[in-house]
Parts: sequence; structure tokens; C-alpha cells
Amino acid sequence: MSHDPIAEIRLSLAWLPLAVPISDAKVFTGRQKPLTRVAMLFAEIRTRDGREGLGFSYSKRAGGPGMFAHAAEIGGELIGEDPCDISRLWTRLAWAGASVGRTGLAVQAIAAFDIALWDMKAKRAGLSLAKLLGAEREAVPSYNTSGGFLSSPLDEVLENVDRSIASGIGGIKIKVGHPDPKVDLARVEAVADRINGRVALMVDANQQWDRASALRMCRALERFGLTWIEEPLDALDYAGHADLARVIDTPIASGEMLASAAEHFELIRRQSVDIIQPDAARVGGISQFHRVAAMAREAGLPLAPHFAMEIHLHLAAAYPHGAWVEHFDWLDPLFNERQQLRDGCMVISERPGLGVSLSSQAREWTEQSCLIDGKGQHRVT
Repeated sequence: MSHDPIAEIRLSLAWLPLAVPISDAKVFTGRQKPLTRVAMLFAEIRTRDGREGLGFSYSKRAGGPGMFAHAAEIGGELIGEDPCDISRLWTRLAWAGASVGRTGLAVQAIAAFDIALWDMKAKRAGLSLAKLLGAEREAVPSYNTSGGFLSSPLDEVLENVDRSIASGIGGIKIKVGHPDPKVDLARVEAVADRINGRVALMVDANQQWDRASALRMCRALERFGLTWIEEPLDALDYAGHADLARVIDTPIASGEMLASAAEHFELIRRQSVDIIQPDAARVGGISQFHRVAAMAREAGLPLAPHFAMEIHLHLAAAYPHGAWVEHFDWLDPLFNERQQLRDGCMVISERPGLGVSLSSQAREWTEQSCLIDGKGQHRVT
């Protein structure tokens, strides 16, 4: 029995509005509507002696209320438990919701708890999470995505290139997968010309090409010397990605849309990618991310985690092979702290844990919340 057990958990569902609706290839192909907001699930865990941990998960377009409901239903399993037993507690939460599986929404709800426990553990040690995990580097190469959506006019994208490089970014990623391939090639050429070799350039097709189109486009893009081509095919088309990776010189990257460690294992086992892109919030938290990273490490793959730089900076810093972290400023209003860029890299702060705390704006955007107390019951607040 822990001398300082978990005493209460506050869960919150907040809606983060985007200043401008954004569209990638999924919108241009008619599969989705423009993205206008992001659902954020926050877990604030507190022990009897007042130690605290903050974790979060998220969902785009749909799923946020479902994550909140599932988290509220299973969260009582943590009350009275030792917060240091993170692996055991992940398993306990997974079994509490076993009938809905161990992928997708079920583990994304668990992710918020798991990340909060890791945040608490690092704070307890007085270390950043990266240092707790055994940092390989003090800063991680960082690339910008948020200014390269297909919904942004080319002039705006080029302005973002200049602004991002001036801010200290190390790479630029733009979206491709437009129904007209000529539009994609013209935009990539214009961005490559504007970058002029100063930083890395990546593209992301968001799963919108079929196998024939992907092969043609990947070949056409070879001349730009891209750092990677991301999600040229459906995320679960392991065989198709493997075929591309064998014949295309440009590295193939994928993994962000996979919602379990097991799916990543298949991607790696089939040699479907040259760069792996897990998302801790989507696979079930930091504990499950570690499982993916261990297999990726054995395969010698570089790591480029998706989104949530507040979490992934630490995980990428502790990865022994090459790593990138994705710079998205969307979440900035939710936290009181900011991530710092320097010389093309995102720098690990000396703040303990994740190094972030919820802002008053995050509280104002909260739509639902509940407190899971010492009796394992939750009260809507």
C-alpha cells in the first residue's frame, strides 16, 4: 500500500476553437468537413499528500464526449492506488473497460490518466520528464505543420515559411493530396524554392492516395529531396506502404492515425515505414508509447511523434535514434507555458514533469467536468 495514495481525480472536457477552419486532403476528397475545434480531455490527479499530475488526450471532429464518459466511468479504479505503479495501473484501467477493447477511444481515455501519472512521477523526482526517462539530447529538431494546410493560399503558406524559419524552426511540412496533382507539385516547388535549402522539407498526404496514385506522386516528388513523405496511403495498408518504401528513395513516414501499440508493431514488422510517427495520446499514453519506441529502436527507425509537442518533446528527447518533434501552436492557449525554439530545435525546459499547467482559458472552455473522490464516485461539477 502506498504511503501517499491517489486521493482524487478531476476530469475535464474542453473545446479548443481554431481561429480559422483548416482543411487537408481528407476535406478536399469529401471525406471530412473542415476542422473547427479540438476536444481536449484533461486528467488532474492528486495524492493524499497533495502531489499533482496533469495529463491530456484529445480528439478531432468526433469522440471527445465519448472519451470523457469512458474516463469518468473507469477513473475510480485509481483511487487509493500507488501513483508510481504506472504500468500496473494502465492494465487495471484497460481491464475495467475491456469489453470495448484496447484500441481507439478506450485507450485514448486511459492516455490522459497515464500521462498524468508520468507527469507526477517526474515532478516527484524534481526532473523534467525527458530527464526522468534518460534524455539523449537537450533539444530536438522541430518542424512546423500548422501553416501548411491545403486550405491556406500559397502566398500565406510562403509567409509562414519565412516566419517559421525566423522563429528558429528546423523544418517545414506542408499538406498534399489535392485532387489535382498539379496543384500539389506547384505548391511543393514554390515552398522548396522559398526554403532554398535552409531547413528540411516534408509533405503529408493524409492517407488520400490509392496505391497507383501514391507511386506516381512519390516518384514525382523525389526531385525535391524531401525529408519524408507522410501517409501516402491508408494508415492500415501495411503492405502498400511496404511496397512504396522499397521502391522510393524518399523516406516514407506513417503511424499517427494508429490507435494502439499492436497496430504500430505490424507497421514495423512489415517494414512499412522508414520513419515511425506514434501519438502518445492515441495509443494509450506514455506507457504504450514506450512499447512502440522499444520496437522502433530495435528496427533502427527514426521517430517523429505526431502533434502534442508538450508531451512528445520529452519522449523524442529520450529516444536514442534520430528524432523530430512537430511544432503546433494550436494548444498554446490551454497552457501557461510555451515551448522554446533555438537553432532549428525545440528545447527541453528545466521545469519538472511535462512543464505545463492549465491556463484560465482552458478552464473557461471547459464544457464538462467531474471529480472522482476517495469513494470512487464521481460528481458532475
